[in-house]
Amino acid sequence: MAAKKKRVVLTDPRAIRALAHPARQRIIDELYSGRVLTATECAEIAGLTPSATSYHLRALSRWGIIERADTSTDGRERPWQAPATSLVISSQSTGAGRLASQAMMRSNIDRVLEQFEEMPGDDPWDSVSSMNRSRLWLTKAETEQLNQELTDLINRYRRGRTATSHPVGTRQVSTLLAIIPTGKPPAEN
Repeated sequence: MAAKKKRVVLTDPRAIRALAHPARQRIIDELYSGRVLTATECAEIAGLTPSATSYHLRALSRWGIIERADTSTDGRERPWQAPATSLVISSQSTGAGRLASQAMMRSNIDRVLEQFEEMPGDDPWDSVSSMNRSRLWLTKAETEQLNQELTDLINRYRRGRTATSHPVGTRQVSTLLAIIPTGKPPAEN
């Protein structure tokens, strides 16, 4: 089996738009965590029928977001997998690209909020769940550096850990990293 690419980078607004559906987000989360799943297993995760899920899987595959895995042992159903270890959405400044990115981001944020709501009050890990919002004054270069440092930190904890291979005592933890310049850009000197 060939080694996986490090990342899939999406720049086409139509591909980015394909990510905006909540059921697709759930499937992508599972596949990019290292799992290899059949359409039936994806349907259970997404809360859809297998036929509706097959439609979504084909749409994701069309953009290279997911791919068919090797044939299963019984040969009846071919599972799906992520073609890389991470999925990156390239910044879009065009009208269509911006709208597609916003739809995908909204879907991601909605999912994080659902995860907060789904966590039972008596969960012993409740004390480590958090959301942090900050406002910083940074130059463009500092913002790029912050983004890279935070990405590197997340990758340090991700390295070598998948849904099928991780240390005992670990639990899946969702993260959401958003860096958004606000206000007007400074005047050029």
